[in-house]
Amino acid sequence: MKLISVAGARPNFMKIAPLADAIAAHNATTSPGIEHILVHTGQHYDQEMSDLFFKELEIPEPDINLGVGGGSHAIQTAEIMKRIEPVLIEHQPDYLLVVGDVNSTIACALVAVKLGIKVIHVEAGLRSYDRGMPEEINRVLTDAISDLLFTTEREATGNLLREGVSPDKIHFVGNVMIDTLLTHRIKAEQSDVLERMGVTGEYGVVTLHRPSNVDDPAQLAMLMATLHEVSSALQLIFPVHPRTRNSLSAHGIPVAEGICFLEPLGYLDFLKLQSSARLVITDSGGIQEETTVLGVPCLTLRESTERPVTVTHGTNRLVPLRHDAIVAAAREILGGAVVTGRIPELWDGGAAQRIISILLNLA
Repeated sequence: MKLISVAGARPNFMKIAPLADAIAAHNATTSPGIEHILVHTGQHYDQEMSDLFFKELEIPEPDINLGVGGGSHAIQTAEIMKRIEPVLIEHQPDYLLVVGDVNSTIACALVAVKLGIKVIHVEAGLRSYDRGMPEEINRVLTDAISDLLFTTEREATGNLLREGVSPDKIHFVGNVMIDTLLTHRIKAEQSDVLERMGVTGEYGVVTLHRPSNVDDPAQLAMLMATLHEVSSALQLIFPVHPRTRNSLSAHGIPVAEGICFLEPLGYLDFLKLQSSARLVITDSGGIQEETTVLGVPCLTLRESTERPVTVTHGTNRLVPLRHDAIVAAAREILGGAVVTGRIPELWDGGAAQRIISILLNLA
């Protein structure tokens, strides 16, 4: 079997890592094994951060780097399509495997399906039902053209069935991102990130990067004022996404006092930061999942989530995008409200192995 897998952005790296490990484990005991070609599109093009994630997660060096870089959604998607096409034509894989919902996912899947190459979508079926989110468009379209769809939660499987996807194509396998968390959790605990930052006592973690939250200057100013108020009761640590930093600077929005602003962190440092936090405030999809497994209260500043199991089973809570609602939710947790949850079904560290086993059975 010849398999090309695609990673384009940092969340993809966490999903590709356990799959690469499972393939390597299979190849160590079976011959002929799976010929695996790893393509990095370069959608997240910060070389230092990309290199750090690959090193920390022990992902093999990409066989091919498309070096796409930034640009608008249209420019970036088109450039990825142009650069992946000759790769697929040259290597003629049996399958193209894509993960998540970034532009690299839909761009590579579109090219593959038009070349008659079967497409595998890992983390399929997630739906926020908010078409204002670019990721939602990517998810829906990728699922519609994929030949094999691997889901992280039962509700995602139900979404696909309601959309008319054949049950034969759908496999509920669990969450590869949680495979990575469980593999590296002990190592992350050894991180000295808190000591390096001089953090003592309780603290909260903040991440914001969604265009709907950070591109609108009025919205971003409201969020910064809200975080400033929360920081009067709890020290906040805020690794700032480049998009958010640029927006703060471009619109002259003052940085809230009492908040520790950082450059983006590596995987292990950030996992340590999350696991020891009193509270996480975010608009990220993956962090909703990670905090659920870590048992850390999470306030998600969005009107909807494509990961509902983190709310129904986990420690995540959707909070309306209003100053009073966010402050009230944070005060409730800091006031001693008990936040309990349980780890969702099959989030047990075995998702990647289940995916590879299914592929081998289908070969």
